[in-house]
Amino acid sequence: MMARTMVINKALDETLLQEIEQEIPGWHVIATKNTDKIADELAEAEIILHWKQAIEPIILEQNKQLKWIQTWSAGVNSLPLEALEQKNVTLTSATGVHAYSISETIFAFMLGLTRKMNAYVRGQANKEWHHADLKLEIHNKTIGILGVGAIGQETAKIAKAFSMNVLGLRHSGKETAYVDEMYTPDQLATFLPECDYVVITLPLTEATEGMFNNEAFRLMKDSAILINIGRGPIVDEEALVQALEKGEIAGAGLDVFQVEPLPKESPLWEMENVMITPHTAGSTEHYDERVVRDIVIPNIRQYLKQGEPSVNVVDYHKGY
Repeated sequence: MMARTMVINKALDETLLQEIEQEIPGWHVIATKNTDKIADELAEAEIILHWKQAIEPIILEQNKQLKWIQTWSAGVNSLPLEALEQKNVTLTSATGVHAYSISETIFAFMLGLTRKMNAYVRGQANKEWHHADLKLEIHNKTIGILGVGAIGQETAKIAKAFSMNVLGLRHSGKETAYVDEMYTPDQLATFLPECDYVVITLPLTEATEGMFNNEAFRLMKDSAILINIGRGPIVDEEALVQALEKGEIAGAGLDVFQVEPLPKESPLWEMENVMITPHTAGSTEHYDERVVRDIVIPNIRQYLKQGEPSVNVVDYHKGY
Protein backbone atom coordinates (compact mmCIF):
# COMPACT_ATOMS: atom_id res chain seq x y z
CA MET A 1 0.00 0.00 0.00
CA MET A 2 1.37 3.42 -0.97
CA ALA A 3 2.09 5.84 1.84
CA ARG A 4 -0.25 8.80 2.11
CA THR A 5 1.46 12.04 1.09
CA MET A 6 1.73 15.46 2.69
CA VAL A 7 3.53 18.28 0.85
CA ILE A 8 4.75 21.35 2.72
CA ASN A 9 5.59 24.10 0.23
CA LYS A 10 8.17 25.80 2.40
CA ALA A 11 11.34 25.09 4.33
CA LEU A 12 10.33 24.55 7.94
CA ASP A 13 12.48 24.56 11.03
CA GLU A 14 13.56 20.96 11.69
CA THR A 15 11.89 20.92 15.12
CA LEU A 16 8.53 21.96 13.67
CA LEU A 17 8.85 19.47 10.82
CA GLN A 18 9.53 16.66 13.30
CA GLU A 19 6.49 17.67 15.35
CA ILE A 20 4.32 17.34 12.24
CA GLU A 21 5.87 14.00 11.23
CA GLN A 22 5.26 12.60 14.72
CA GLU A 23 1.54 13.22 14.24
CA ILE A 24 1.36 11.22 10.99
CA PRO A 25 3.68 8.20 11.25
CA GLY A 26 3.89 6.20 8.05
CA TRP A 27 3.06 9.17 5.83
CA HIS A 28 5.38 10.41 3.12
CA VAL A 29 6.14 14.00 4.17
CA ILE A 30 8.15 16.32 1.96
CA ALA A 31 8.98 19.91 2.88
CA THR A 32 10.68 22.22 0.41
CA LYS A 33 10.14 25.67 -1.04
CA ASN A 34 11.46 24.43 -4.39
CA THR A 35 8.18 23.20 -5.87
CA ASP A 36 9.73 22.54 -9.30
CA LYS A 37 11.27 19.31 -7.96
CA ILE A 38 8.13 17.85 -6.37
CA ALA A 39 5.59 17.80 -9.19
CA ASP A 40 4.95 14.07 -8.68
CA GLU A 41 4.38 14.47 -4.95
CA LEU A 42 2.05 17.42 -5.52
CA ALA A 43 -0.01 15.32 -7.93
CA GLU A 44 -0.38 12.61 -5.25
CA ALA A 45 -0.70 14.77 -2.12
CA GLU A 46 -3.64 14.22 0.21
CA ILE A 47 -2.69 17.23 2.36
CA ILE A 48 -0.87 20.38 1.25
CA LEU A 49 0.48 22.91 3.71
CA HIS A 50 1.17 26.41 2.34
CA TRP A 51 -0.45 27.36 -0.95
CA LYS A 52 1.64 28.72 -3.81
CA GLN A 53 0.15 29.96 -7.05
CA ALA A 54 2.76 27.99 -8.99
CA ILE A 55 1.20 24.68 -7.91
CA GLU A 56 -2.30 25.56 -9.14
CA PRO A 57 -2.14 23.74 -12.53
CA ILE A 58 -0.95 20.51 -10.92
CA ILE A 59 -3.57 20.66 -8.17
CA LEU A 60 -6.48 21.44 -10.46
CA GLU A 61 -5.55 19.26 -13.43
CA GLN A 62 -3.64 16.27 -12.03
CA ASN A 63 -4.31 15.72 -8.34
CA LYS A 64 -7.21 13.36 -7.59
CA GLN A 65 -6.36 12.62 -3.94
CA LEU A 66 -6.27 16.08 -2.39
CA LYS A 67 -8.52 16.45 0.65
CA TRP A 68 -7.17 19.41 2.61
CA ILE A 69 -5.12 22.57 2.01
CA GLN A 70 -3.76 24.66 4.89
CA THR A 71 -2.72 28.18 3.88
CA TRP A 72 0.03 30.15 5.59
CA SER A 73 -1.99 33.38 5.37
CA ALA A 74 -5.27 34.60 6.80
CA GLY A 75 -6.56 35.81 3.46
CA VAL A 76 -7.57 33.22 0.85
CA ASN A 77 -8.80 35.52 -1.92
CA SER A 78 -5.80 34.66 -4.14
CA LEU A 79 -6.74 30.95 -4.27
CA PRO A 80 -9.01 29.38 -6.93
CA LEU A 81 -11.85 29.02 -4.43
CA GLU A 82 -14.56 27.92 -6.85
CA ALA A 83 -12.38 25.20 -8.37
CA LEU A 84 -11.27 23.91 -4.96
CA GLU A 85 -14.86 23.79 -3.75
CA GLN A 86 -15.82 21.77 -6.83
CA LYS A 87 -13.03 19.33 -6.01
CA ASN A 88 -14.42 19.02 -2.44
CA VAL A 89 -11.13 20.19 -0.94
CA THR A 90 -11.32 21.47 2.63
CA LEU A 91 -9.45 24.76 3.02
CA THR A 92 -8.15 26.11 6.30
CA SER A 93 -6.46 29.46 6.85
CA ALA A 94 -3.91 30.94 9.24
CA THR A 95 -6.41 33.30 10.83
CA GLY A 96 -5.45 34.11 14.41
CA VAL A 97 -1.66 33.81 14.23
CA HIS A 98 -1.29 37.51 13.43
CA ALA A 99 -3.15 39.00 16.38
CA TYR A 100 -0.09 40.23 18.31
CA SER A 101 2.07 41.35 15.40
CA ILE A 102 -0.68 43.11 13.44
CA SER A 103 -2.19 44.82 16.48
CA GLU A 104 1.29 46.15 17.25
CA THR A 105 1.53 47.51 13.71
CA ILE A 106 -1.90 49.12 14.03
CA PHE A 107 -0.78 51.02 17.11
CA ALA A 108 2.54 51.87 15.50
CA PHE A 109 0.54 53.60 12.76
CA MET A 110 -1.83 55.25 15.21
CA LEU A 111 0.92 56.54 17.49
CA GLY A 112 3.25 57.41 14.62
CA LEU A 113 0.69 59.58 12.84
CA THR A 114 -0.82 61.07 16.01
CA ARG A 115 2.51 61.93 17.62
CA LYS A 116 4.06 63.04 14.28
CA MET A 117 6.76 60.35 14.27
CA ASN A 118 6.54 60.21 10.48
CA ALA A 119 7.37 63.94 10.30
CA TYR A 120 10.18 63.61 12.81
CA VAL A 121 11.79 60.71 10.92
CA ARG A 122 11.86 62.88 7.81
CA GLY A 123 13.25 65.73 9.89
CA GLN A 124 15.99 63.51 11.28
CA ALA A 125 16.97 62.42 7.76
CA ASN A 126 17.25 66.09 6.74
CA LYS A 127 18.75 67.28 10.07
CA GLU A 128 15.77 69.57 10.62
CA TRP A 129 14.66 70.63 14.12
CA HIS A 130 10.94 71.34 13.71
CA HIS A 131 7.93 71.01 16.04
CA ALA A 132 5.65 69.83 13.20
CA ASP A 133 2.61 71.29 15.00
CA LEU A 134 2.42 68.32 17.37
CA LYS A 135 -0.70 68.50 19.56
CA LEU A 136 -2.83 65.34 19.36
CA GLU A 137 -2.95 62.25 21.57
CA ILE A 138 -4.91 59.02 21.34
CA HIS A 139 -6.12 58.78 24.95
CA ASN A 140 -9.92 58.98 25.30
CA LYS A 141 -10.45 59.04 21.53
CA THR A 142 -12.78 56.69 19.62
CA ILE A 143 -11.41 53.81 17.59
CA GLY A 144 -13.62 51.99 15.11
CA ILE A 145 -12.54 48.47 14.19
CA LEU A 146 -14.00 46.87 11.07
CA GLY A 147 -13.69 43.12 11.49
CA VAL A 148 -13.59 41.99 15.10
CA GLY A 149 -11.85 38.65 14.80
CA ALA A 150 -8.63 37.76 16.62
CA ILE A 151 -6.80 40.86 15.32
CA GLY A 152 -9.70 43.20 16.02
CA GLN A 153 -10.22 41.81 19.51
CA GLU A 154 -6.53 42.20 20.41
CA THR A 155 -6.60 45.74 19.02
CA ALA A 156 -9.68 46.53 21.11
CA LYS A 157 -7.97 45.13 24.21
CA ILE A 158 -4.91 47.34 23.70
CA ALA A 159 -7.10 50.36 22.97
CA LYS A 160 -8.57 50.07 26.44
CA ALA A 161 -5.09 50.67 27.89
CA PHE A 162 -5.33 54.12 26.26
CA SER A 163 -8.82 54.66 27.74
CA MET A 164 -10.28 54.66 24.24
CA ASN A 165 -13.92 54.28 23.33
CA VAL A 166 -14.05 51.18 21.14
CA LEU A 167 -16.59 50.65 18.37
CA GLY A 168 -16.70 47.41 16.40
CA LEU A 169 -18.27 46.44 13.10
CA ARG A 170 -18.84 42.81 12.23
CA HIS A 171 -21.24 40.86 10.04
CA SER A 172 -22.91 39.06 12.94
CA GLY A 173 -23.21 42.12 15.17
CA LYS A 174 -22.30 39.85 18.10
CA GLU A 175 -20.91 41.68 21.12
CA THR A 176 -17.44 40.86 22.43
CA ALA A 177 -15.06 41.87 25.21
CA TYR A 178 -13.39 45.30 25.06
CA VAL A 179 -15.82 46.61 22.42
CA ASP A 180 -18.20 49.23 23.83
CA GLU A 181 -20.67 49.17 20.95
CA MET A 182 -21.03 46.80 18.02
CA TYR A 183 -22.35 47.71 14.58
CA THR A 184 -23.22 45.71 11.46
CA PRO A 185 -22.12 46.53 7.88
CA ASP A 186 -25.48 48.13 7.03
CA GLN A 187 -24.75 50.69 9.77
CA LEU A 188 -21.46 51.88 8.21
CA ALA A 189 -22.84 55.37 7.57
CA THR A 190 -23.62 55.71 11.29
CA PHE A 191 -20.37 54.07 12.41
CA LEU A 192 -17.80 56.12 10.45
CA PRO A 193 -18.69 59.64 11.65
CA GLU A 194 -18.12 58.54 15.26
CA CYS A 195 -14.52 57.41 14.79
CA ASP A 196 -11.23 59.23 15.32
CA TYR A 197 -9.39 56.15 14.05
CA VAL A 198 -10.84 53.73 11.51
CA VAL A 199 -9.06 50.36 11.44
CA ILE A 200 -9.75 47.87 8.64
CA THR A 201 -9.04 44.24 9.50
CA LEU A 202 -11.58 42.76 7.08
CA PRO A 203 -11.00 40.00 4.51
CA LEU A 204 -11.45 40.78 0.82
CA THR A 205 -14.85 39.60 -0.41
CA GLU A 206 -17.39 40.78 -2.94
CA ALA A 207 -19.05 42.71 -0.12
CA THR A 208 -15.89 44.45 1.12
CA GLU A 209 -14.18 45.25 -2.19
CA GLY A 210 -14.29 49.01 -2.71
CA MET A 211 -16.06 49.56 0.62
CA PHE A 212 -13.98 52.68 1.26
CA ASN A 213 -14.92 54.94 -1.61
CA ASN A 214 -15.58 58.68 -1.95
CA GLU A 215 -18.81 58.42 0.02
CA ALA A 216 -17.15 56.58 2.91
CA PHE A 217 -14.39 59.17 3.19
CA ARG A 218 -16.92 62.01 3.19
CA LEU A 219 -18.61 60.36 6.17
CA MET A 220 -15.38 60.30 8.21
CA LYS A 221 -14.20 63.13 10.45
CA ASP A 222 -11.68 65.47 8.83
CA SER A 223 -9.45 64.72 11.84
CA ALA A 224 -9.77 60.93 11.43
CA ILE A 225 -6.94 58.55 10.56
CA LEU A 226 -7.49 55.45 8.41
CA ILE A 227 -5.51 52.26 9.08
CA ASN A 228 -5.70 49.41 6.55
CA ILE A 229 -4.05 46.09 7.38
CA GLY A 230 -6.82 44.01 5.79
CA ARG A 231 -6.63 43.85 2.00
CA GLY A 232 -5.75 46.62 -0.45
CA PRO A 233 -8.81 46.47 -2.73
CA ILE A 234 -11.10 47.21 0.21
CA VAL A 235 -9.95 50.82 -0.23
CA ASP A 236 -10.37 52.74 -3.48
CA GLU A 237 -6.88 54.28 -3.60
CA GLU A 238 -7.89 57.08 -5.98
CA ALA A 239 -10.66 58.07 -3.59
CA LEU A 240 -8.22 57.83 -0.67
CA VAL A 241 -5.70 60.14 -2.34
CA GLN A 242 -8.45 62.65 -3.07
CA ALA A 243 -9.70 62.50 0.53
CA LEU A 244 -6.18 63.10 1.84
CA GLU A 245 -5.53 65.96 -0.58
CA LYS A 246 -8.87 67.64 0.20
CA GLY A 247 -8.44 67.22 3.95
CA GLU A 248 -11.52 65.02 4.23
CA ILE A 249 -9.41 62.79 6.50
CA ALA A 250 -6.20 63.62 8.37
CA GLY A 251 -3.97 60.69 7.51
CA ALA A 252 -3.55 57.03 6.67
CA GLY A 253 -1.41 54.09 7.75
CA LEU A 254 -1.31 51.49 4.98
CA ASP A 255 0.16 48.00 4.93
CA VAL A 256 -1.82 46.67 1.95
CA PHE A 257 -2.57 48.07 -1.49
CA GLN A 258 -4.63 47.45 -4.62
CA VAL A 259 -1.42 46.57 -6.50
CA GLU A 260 1.60 45.14 -4.65
CA PRO A 261 4.35 46.17 -4.62
CA LEU A 262 2.89 49.67 -4.55
CA PRO A 263 3.85 51.24 -7.91
CA LYS A 264 6.57 53.89 -7.67
CA GLU A 265 4.31 56.39 -9.42
CA SER A 266 1.65 56.16 -6.69
CA PRO A 267 1.14 59.58 -5.06
CA LEU A 268 0.81 57.82 -1.69
CA TRP A 269 4.60 57.50 -1.48
CA GLU A 270 5.09 61.27 -1.32
CA MET A 271 2.22 62.23 0.98
CA GLU A 272 3.40 63.58 4.32
CA ASN A 273 0.27 62.38 6.15
CA VAL A 274 0.69 58.76 5.00
CA MET A 275 2.76 55.96 6.53
CA ILE A 276 3.50 52.91 4.36
CA THR A 277 4.70 49.42 5.22
CA PRO A 278 5.20 46.71 2.55
CA HIS A 279 2.53 44.18 3.60
CA THR A 280 4.59 43.21 6.64
CA ALA A 281 2.10 43.83 9.45
CA GLY A 282 1.82 40.12 10.19
CA SER A 283 5.54 39.37 10.16
CA THR A 284 6.84 37.93 13.41
CA GLU A 285 9.55 35.63 14.71
CA HIS A 286 6.82 33.27 15.94
CA TYR A 287 4.85 32.94 12.69
CA ASP A 288 5.69 29.37 11.67
CA GLU A 289 5.44 27.93 15.17
CA ARG A 290 2.01 29.50 15.68
CA VAL A 291 0.70 28.13 12.38
CA VAL A 292 2.09 24.67 13.09
CA ARG A 293 1.30 24.34 16.79
CA ASP A 294 -1.94 26.30 17.03
CA ILE A 295 -3.54 25.29 13.73
CA VAL A 296 -1.79 22.54 11.76
CA ILE A 297 -1.23 19.98 14.52
CA PRO A 298 -4.72 20.31 16.07
CA ASN A 299 -6.15 20.02 12.55
CA ILE A 300 -4.06 16.93 11.75
CA ARG A 301 -5.34 15.22 14.88
CA GLN A 302 -8.93 16.08 13.98
CA TYR A 303 -8.40 15.03 10.36
CA LEU A 304 -7.07 11.61 11.34
CA LYS A 305 -9.94 11.04 13.79
CA GLN A 306 -12.88 12.55 11.93
CA GLY A 307 -11.69 12.92 8.33
CA GLU A 308 -11.96 16.74 8.50
CA PRO A 309 -9.92 19.51 10.13
CA SER A 310 -11.87 21.88 12.37
CA VAL A 311 -9.69 24.95 13.03
CA ASN A 312 -10.12 27.93 10.67
CA VAL A 313 -12.17 26.09 8.07
CA VAL A 314 -12.94 28.49 5.22
CA ASP A 315 -16.55 29.00 4.15
CA TYR A 316 -16.29 29.08 0.35
CA HIS A 317 -19.50 31.06 0.02
CA LYS A 318 -18.31 33.79 2.40
CA GLY A 319 -14.75 33.77 1.04
CA TYR A 320 -13.11 33.53 4.46
